Amino acid sequence: MSGSNYHNVYESWQNAPEAFWETAAQEIDWFKPADKIFDPDQGVYGRWFAGATCNTCYNAVDRHVEKYGRGEQPAIIHDSAITGSKTIWTYNDLRDEVRALAATLRDLDVVKGDRVLIYMPMVPEAVAAMLATARLGAVHTVVFGGFASHELATRINDCEPKVIIAASCGLEPNRVVEYKPLIDKAIEQANHKPSNCVFLQRPQHECELTEGRDVDYATAVGAHKQAQTPIPCEEVEATDPLYILYTSGTTGQPKGVLRDNGGHMVALKWSMSAIYDIKPGEVFWAASDVGWVVGHSYICYGPLLHGATTMMFEGKPVGTPDAGAFWRVIEQHGVNALFTAPTALRGVKREDPDAKLLEHYDLGSLRTLFLAGERADPDT
Repeated sequence: MSGSNYHNVYESWQNAPEAFWETAAQEIDWFKPADKIFDPDQGVYGRWFAGATCNTCYNAVDRHVEKYGRGEQPAIIHDSAITGSKTIWTYNDLRDEVRALAATLRDLDVVKGDRVLIYMPMVPEAVAAMLATARLGAVHTVVFGGFASHELATRINDCEPKVIIAASCGLEPNRVVEYKPLIDKAIEQANHKPSNCVFLQRPQHECELTEGRDVDYATAVGAHKQAQTPIPCEEVEATDPLYILYTSGTTGQPKGVLRDNGGHMVALKWSMSAIYDIKPGEVFWAASDVGWVVGHSYICYGPLLHGATTMMFEGKPVGTPDAGAFWRVIEQHGVNALFTAPTALRGVKREDPDAKLLEHYDLGSLRTLFLAGERADPDT
């Protein structure tokens, strides 16, 4: 929102907070509207949209195809500076992928309320895994691909996932990180044993699957995609959990933070226009990782709830191949807003202090830059 409008919006919220969020909730499709916008008597902090039922996957995917004609619009642009590959999934593509992956999870007996652990790098299938879990009314927990076996085992013990969805490897600028040995060791360490693991095989390293437990992503999802297996979006309470995301555990046991469906959708959808000034169809880039909360909110859910195009970048601000990586992505994909951390820009500034590389790119599409996560020093 513009600075001139900020005080009016803030005042309208102050004067009638429930009416303010009731209006914002009209941007979401509900199976059943809320009995109460805010119920102060539910839980320690009260609960939002009590009595309402909804599905986050429907709001992020299906409705854009069914209601708004966005089927052929890009939903996800994936750019891997490490492999040199670029992939675009339209909303139709995303719906087909998510539905087929949800059918695969259903084959593995995942039902409403079950937990699914996702251990994947920055690939579009990671977003599909989050949405497929939400489609079934199950609860996802994404573990950052940089975490090793012990951290993984801790989270497996705590949330007790029925299934793990993983990739065969993650990619760093100078090395391939094999995920399967880390997962096998984590399951060995953990007291809780997931029933199955679904592995997305990446060409940079294909892992050997464990018979009876491991499922090949491409085979299972491909079969359901071909069959167009119908998987309707499960109706859940607005106050039911959508995901668990763990704190880093630097002060002891990692703590699982629980996000619900209803309030999460309303706030994120509202923020896309009110804070980031993004319109449906525009390109929003959160230069984070799906394993962090920014990745949950602004790589996956926020842009897709809004009908925007989300940018997924597998690379670094520097070294893939140089400090002009961000500027290349903005130019090539017509990015309208970039949300990143001051650390990323400090890295770019250290490598290219006079911004010489900037001169090679046209940043005409970029309207806004958002920095968060730490203090942005004045020089940067």
